[in-house]
Amino acid sequence: MAAATMTTTLQVAVGLCCAAVAWMPEAAAEPTLSFDGFGTVGVVHSNEDRADFVSNVFAPDGAGHTRDLSPEVDSRLGLQLGSEFTPRLSGIVQVVVEQRYDDTYKPTLEWANIRFDATPRLTLRAGRMVLPIFLASEYRKVSFANPWVRPPPEVYQTVPATNFDGIAASYRRRLGSYDNHLQLVYGGKDTSTPGGGEIETRNGFTIANTIERGAGTLFASYSRTHITADGFAPLFDAFRSFGPEGEAIANRYDADDTPLNILSAGARYDPGDWFAMGEFALRESRTFIADFRGWYVTGGYRLGAVTPYLTLARVWVASNTSDPGLSNPEAQGFNAALNDLLGSAARQKSIALGARWDFAPSMALKLQLDYLDLDSDSSGVLVNPQPGFRRGGSATLVSLALDFVF
Repeated sequence: MAAATMTTTLQVAVGLCCAAVAWMPEAAAEPTLSFDGFGTVGVVHSNEDRADFVSNVFAPDGAGHTRDLSPEVDSRLGLQLGSEFTPRLSGIVQVVVEQRYDDTYKPTLEWANIRFDATPRLTLRAGRMVLPIFLASEYRKVSFANPWVRPPPEVYQTVPATNFDGIAASYRRRLGSYDNHLQLVYGGKDTSTPGGGEIETRNGFTIANTIERGAGTLFASYSRTHITADGFAPLFDAFRSFGPEGEAIANRYDADDTPLNILSAGARYDPGDWFAMGEFALRESRTFIADFRGWYVTGGYRLGAVTPYLTLARVWVASNTSDPGLSNPEAQGFNAALNDLLGSAARQKSIALGARWDFAPSMALKLQLDYLDLDSDSSGVLVNPQPGFRRGGSATLVSLALDFVF
């Protein structure tokens, strides 16, 4: 399904591109091309050897149990090809190589869209493009553009999707000393998960607004989509087979074209010698997918080429983390499976202390120490728990990453 979606996206983007070029009266005889890239080579060590730390919730394994030193967690390569067909029409394709849900490194199409500048302020896009939910969504995978080794998972893992297939409009306007950027997007996405499952989002709508003035930036977004997780349908069908009591449980937790709402807000201030930023995210749905609340605050001070930084973060769950389930003794296995799902939601506090060394114009070396304090009876953001793993404990991570752009 994912491969088919990618092909369809490319076909739509290329088709729209060709149609637009043919329509444009000012079509350039010789389109210009640009080629850029970014990447990270990193390793992560976790002292928790009975579970794995991952930076992508769809990754099957990572640092800790699977590997003492994991290069998979943060390493990636991104290549980007852009073309300007006319002064108002352009296209971009971005391919990313990183650890996938199936533990392979098959290149993934991150962006493939065309852009039409309808007016100097209004831009229209179609194809696959960034999902503008967070303050750093545009460069979420470009680690060189971020102060940390990776965005704080307490906020950014609440919405692991980074792109979508659809259409978008953005409107920029200067209001006095303020620059305002309003974005409206509509579309969906199919996302494969470890174990052969798939999560579908359809009819997704996002409105995001960014206000900049001098060194300050304010951001806010709201998203609403409909989510379907087919991989868990057999479990909820089993609940339904127990009659009205089971149907009530299935209707409460099944993700079958169910609305999902996301709200986020953030701010950043970067006058040059130092920076501070923070974000809050809220996610709600009437499914087994937890209602998350997450935030982080971070700050750093630039001492020449070296920038030490500190980040505090928290994620918790506002929905059920367990359910009594069915009263029928024959349903004990289904009750246990449901409670495994509900209890797997990440709940933790963390503190990260790191330093970034910009030793070259397009390269940076980062060293980061994370301490994860898992909530009672929670695995936090750790995955792949093994026998003997103790929920509610703690974990310490040491990460070293070399970021580059070209």
